Amino acid sequence: MAGHSIPHFQNDGGHQAIEIGVKEFMCTGASVPFDHPHIFIDMGDDNEKVCSYCSTLYRYNPSLKATETNPSGCLFTSKAA
Repeated sequence: MAGHSIPHFQNDGGHQAIEIGVKEFMCTGASVPFDHPHIFIDMGDDNEKVCSYCSTLYRYNPSLKATETNPSGCLFTSKAA
């Protein structure tokens, strides 16, 4: 599978909030098999948004790159089959 053009984030650590460097992204919940439907989230003019499936609060942090998260390790990467 080719890389994602829109960053995908996961919350395996059960973090209450995750800071990200983008306002348009996909939430996957957790790693397979504990993921939920991968949903597109657009913060628009807001700086934070809650995932309607897993209730993870995502906060926009402009100092982070598109593939960085705080806490670290929340970027979803698909495993090759």
